[in-house]
Amino acid sequence: MCDYNYDIIVLGAGPGGYESAIRCAQYGKKVALIEARELGGTCLNRGCIPTKALLHSAEIYEASKTAADYGIMTGDVSFDFAKMSQYKDGIVAKLRSGIAGLEKAHGVKVISGFGKITDKHTLNVNGDEITFDKLILATGSSPARPPIPGIDEENVITSDELLSMNVLPESFVIIGGGVIGIEFATLLASLGKPVTVIEMMPSILPGVDADIVRVLSRVLKKKKVNVINNAKVTFINGGSSVTVGYELNGKEQSAVGACCIVSVGRRAMTAGIGLESIGIEMERAFIKIDEHCRTNIDNIYAIGDITGKIQLAHAASAQGLIAAANACGHIESISYDIVPSCIYTSPEIAFVGLSEDRCKAQNIEYKTGCYNVAGNGKAMISGDALGTVKLIAAPDGKLLGAQLMCPRATDMIAEIAMVLKLGGTIEDIAKTIHPHPTISESIAEAAHDFDGFCCHALPRKK
Repeated sequence: MCDYNYDIIVLGAGPGGYESAIRCAQYGKKVALIEARELGGTCLNRGCIPTKALLHSAEIYEASKTAADYGIMTGDVSFDFAKMSQYKDGIVAKLRSGIAGLEKAHGVKVISGFGKITDKHTLNVNGDEITFDKLILATGSSPARPPIPGIDEENVITSDELLSMNVLPESFVIIGGGVIGIEFATLLASLGKPVTVIEMMPSILPGVDADIVRVLSRVLKKKKVNVINNAKVTFINGGSSVTVGYELNGKEQSAVGACCIVSVGRRAMTAGIGLESIGIEMERAFIKIDEHCRTNIDNIYAIGDITGKIQLAHAASAQGLIAAANACGHIESISYDIVPSCIYTSPEIAFVGLSEDRCKAQNIEYKTGCYNVAGNGKAMISGDALGTVKLIAAPDGKLLGAQLMCPRATDMIAEIAMVLKLGGTIEDIAKTIHPHPTISESIAEAAHDFDGFCCHALPRKK
């Protein structure tokens, strides 16, 4: 038995990596966590958390402008983006400190530096050779920068640069109408900034239920967001005023803004970490893994965005716990069939399992139960009674999936995921007593609607 420096090394301290390191330590292993930047990775420092902190500030700003409707007299309302950013940075710093405390409390050695594999049991970190029995790769991803002419010019940025700003430009062109692009469009438009979104696909948010996209498109239009679908970006001219050229219906057109945000997905950060030195098998740009999160090298595992499975923080965390268990001698596997997705627009959007569109595409028989949240008392109280809850199930009632657009959708989707995980039915949801008054009642109402027995909706047309 070799005398390694560590039983297990985790390379990368994002949500998958730092949780994986803690879990390995909980199994009694000697663990090191190596990170070239900040603890928490992209999600905490340049993604999920800072974005949602800014969105929360923007929601408060928007709500304050209608405070008089609720009997609250505020006078003129304005925002200070520098202070919003300070609030965001404070949340990030507090959470990052919390991670450091958790790692220390569990006995994990945190090493700051860039790790490179030199052989299947050795890493080079800051010039030092560190040996390990098992290795978990969790190096994450970074914003993709496609080869568009002019993409490196002045005031052409990604989400990373936007989240580091203390002063907002006066207008924006966003390339990409996926989750990140639409969340930023929501944020910036809520703060009164003119926004144009250019999306190559026929619709924004590909994969989201068409009914929900239609409602969201109306919301964005009301916020004065100009969405251009079916448009291929052909060039960018940066500078104090940025021009983005695109082709639409065979014609060259352009959009102008003070800043262009490139939001077209993320690329795996696998370069320079020594994968080729030990023959790690790749699948396109991603590390190939099995259901145990194991690579083709028997003592090396990979998790998170570098695996190309589902690029979500909670998916990375789930993979991290599976990899930790297997690296510590257990046998656990992961399935990607039931992974909730959340979009922090206003209203929020969340979905899990099969959508109605996917059922149609795959010729799967299904029925739906739907509820318009305009009839929900709690939603009405909060002044946010817009959206729908749609449950998708087989004709016999077995739940297949759900799409939610409503206040607190991102919190409520876990209920649906649990029912799916347990192989539950529409009847299971319908017969579960939901508390009143809550937005979650909308889920029960949709379940009742499946068989035409929703009390808080007009009768279905015969």
